[in-house]
Amino acid sequence: MKQFNRYLVTAALPYANGPVHIGHLAGCYLPADIYVRYLRARKTDVKFICGTDEHGVPITIKAMQENVSPQDIVDKYYAVIKESFASMGISFDIFSRTSRQIHHQTAADFFKKMYDDGLFEEKESEQYFDEIKQVFLADRYIIGTCPKCGNDKAYGDQCERCGSSLSPDELINPRSALSDAVPVKRKTKHWYMPLQNYEPWLKQYIIEDHKEWKNNVYGQCKSWLDNGLQSRAMTRDSNWGIKVPLKDAEGKVLYVWFDAPIGYISATKELTEQWADYWRREDTRLIHFIGKDNIVFHCIIFPAMLKAHGGFVLPDNVPANEFLNIEGEKVSTSRNWAVWVHDYVKDFPDQQDVLRYVLCATAPETKDNDFTWKDFQDRNNNELVANLGNFVNRTMVLMHKLCGGKVPPLHAAVKDAADDAIVAMLQEAKQKISDSLETFRFRDALSEVMNVAREGNRYLQEKQPWILAKTPELQAQHQQLIDNCLHMCLQLTANLAIFTNPFLPFTSQKICHMLKVVDRMLEWENAGSMKLVSVGYSLRAPELLFKKVEDEQVKAQVDKLHAGLKQSAAAQQQPVAQEAPPVAKPEIQYDDFAKLDLKVGTITHAEKVEKADKLLKLTVDLGYEQRTVVSGIAMHYAPEAIIGQQVTLVANLAPRKMRGIESQGMILMAEDKNGRLVFVNPAEAVTPGSGVS
Repeated sequence: MKQFNRYLVTAALPYANGPVHIGHLAGCYLPADIYVRYLRARKTDVKFICGTDEHGVPITIKAMQENVSPQDIVDKYYAVIKESFASMGISFDIFSRTSRQIHHQTAADFFKKMYDDGLFEEKESEQYFDEIKQVFLADRYIIGTCPKCGNDKAYGDQCERCGSSLSPDELINPRSALSDAVPVKRKTKHWYMPLQNYEPWLKQYIIEDHKEWKNNVYGQCKSWLDNGLQSRAMTRDSNWGIKVPLKDAEGKVLYVWFDAPIGYISATKELTEQWADYWRREDTRLIHFIGKDNIVFHCIIFPAMLKAHGGFVLPDNVPANEFLNIEGEKVSTSRNWAVWVHDYVKDFPDQQDVLRYVLCATAPETKDNDFTWKDFQDRNNNELVANLGNFVNRTMVLMHKLCGGKVPPLHAAVKDAADDAIVAMLQEAKQKISDSLETFRFRDALSEVMNVAREGNRYLQEKQPWILAKTPELQAQHQQLIDNCLHMCLQLTANLAIFTNPFLPFTSQKICHMLKVVDRMLEWENAGSMKLVSVGYSLRAPELLFKKVEDEQVKAQVDKLHAGLKQSAAAQQQPVAQEAPPVAKPEIQYDDFAKLDLKVGTITHAEKVEKADKLLKLTVDLGYEQRTVVSGIAMHYAPEAIIGQQVTLVANLAPRKMRGIESQGMILMAEDKNGRLVFVNPAEAVTPGSGVS
C-alpha cells in the first residue's frame, strides 16, 4: 500500500448565491471536517481547503433577481457562508473565493498552458441566444419541460424533479430564464476539451486502480466511461467570470467547472508558499469530499485536466455522499424548503454539536436519507442527553461527592475483571473508530463512540458507588472500590473527549475544561490510555453537556418550514405590485429643452472597460464623425451583441473622463420595471446623424 507523507483535503466550493443549509453540511462539509480533525489528532501533515465558487450561472441569475451586480451577490453570501461554517466548527485551513486575483491568474495560466500544448479543439456551434437580453444563454438560463418526467421548470442541464441530466435541445418548449422569450440559435466559438482522448487513461485510473472507491462514485464513473466521453466546452459566453486568456476571445469566460476545481489549487497557493508540496509531490494524498451531483466533475473532468496539464497529483479518493431530504421532501432552495445553518445557530445557540451529531448519525453515505425534527429531538434526548451526557455528568457529580473533587487513585488490591474489561473495550473501540474513519464510514465510527459511553453507563450502573457510600460507615469500608470505579470512569471520560473531538468538537472542549486538561491530550495516540487525568488533581465542577429539546421547539421548527414554503409559493404567484409614480423633476421651459442636441447614431464597436464591471466603451457613428462614449450597460448587454444598434445620443454634453477614457456624449436608455436598461432608438432605421426633435 502506498505511503503518504501529507494529506490535501478539499470540500466542494459552494456557490455564493445563497446561504448554506443542512443538506450541504451533511453532504460533504461535516464528513470532511470529521476526517481532517481525526488526521490532525494523528499529527498528520494535512491542509483543509475550501472557498466560495463565485462565477457560476446561479450567481448571475441571483443578481438579476435582486437587481444588483454579481459582485454584490458574492460579497454578501461569502460572508454569510463563511460565518455559517465557522459557527458549526468546520475547521478549514483556508476559506477563499474564486473572485480573488490569485485564482483568476492561476486558472488563466492553467488554461493557457493547455492551449499552448494544443490540448483544446476550437469549434463553432449554434447556441441558444436571448434576443431581448442580447446574450447567449448558458444551460441554466434555459427553462423548459423535462422530456422524462414532464416537469415544466426543468433547466437546460438538469431536471431537479427527476434528477435527469439534460441538454437544452432536449427540453420541450424551451424559454429564456432571463426574459421568458423563446430563444433562437446563433453561432458562437468555443474551446473544447476532447475528453474522449483520455478515456483509456481514465478507465485505468478509476476502474482498475481505484476499485476501493465508494460504490456510488465508482458506479457513476463506470457508467459515464461505458457510455463514452465526448468533447466538452471549457469556455462560455458571458461577462461574468475569468476571461479566456486569448486575443480572439472577447466576451468569453472559462467554464465554471473548469475554473472552480482550480480554486483548490489557488486557495492552497494563497494559504502557503509551500503549496507545491501538496499539489506536485507524489507522496501527497489528495481527497475530495463532495455531493453526488459533483461526481463527474471531480472524478472525470478535473483528473483529466490535471493529467493533461501535467505536474499535479491526482485525487486518491472522492468520498461523495448522497442527498439529505428534509421531512420526507427533497431540499429546494427555490421553494424555501430547507433548514438554513445560520437560522439553526440562532434558534439553537450553543447546540452546534447536536446538529453535527444528528447529521453524522443519519448521514446519506450510501443512499438518500431523511432529516426530521422529531428524529433530531429523539437523538438528542435519548442518545446525547441520556447516554453520553448522562455518563459524563454522573461521573463528575459522584467524583465531587464521593472523592472530594479530586481524581481518586486506582487500588490494585481491589481491581477486578470489570475494570480490565473497560481497558480492553477502549482499545477495541479505538481500533474500530480508526478503521471506520480511514474508510470514510463516519456513521459507524460515531456509533462506536456512543457505544463507549454506553459501556461506561453500564459499568457505572453495575458498580453502583452511591450504594457503597449510602452511609458514612459503608463509604469508609468501600472507599477503595469507590475510588477504583470513579478513577476508571474519569479515565473513560477523558477518552471520550478524544473520541468525540472529530465529531463533537465543542463537547470535547467542555469535557477538557471540566477535567482541566490541555488540548494536547486530544492527540489520537493517547486514546485508550488509562493515565489521562492525574491522581489527586482537583477537577472543575460538573456542567451539563446537552439539554433536552422540547416538543414546542420541534413544533416551531416544523411550522417554520411550512411557513417558508407557503411564503415562497405566494411570492411566485403574486402579481407584480403597482409601482408608485416616479417623483417628478422640476418643470423646465422649452428653451431649456432646446439646448439639447439629440442625434441618432449607430454603434460600430463595443468593448469592456478594464477593471470596470459595468462599463462598455462604444464607438458611435454620427455620419459626420465617430464618437467615443463610455456607457454603464455592461451588466445588460454583451459587447458583440450591440454592434449595429441604433441609439439616441446627447451630442452636446460636455466631455467627461471615465476610467481614463474621454466620453463624448451620453446614450439615452429607459429602465423597465425589472431594472433592465433598454435603448431609446427610432422605430425605424434612420441615417446616422439625424436629429431628434
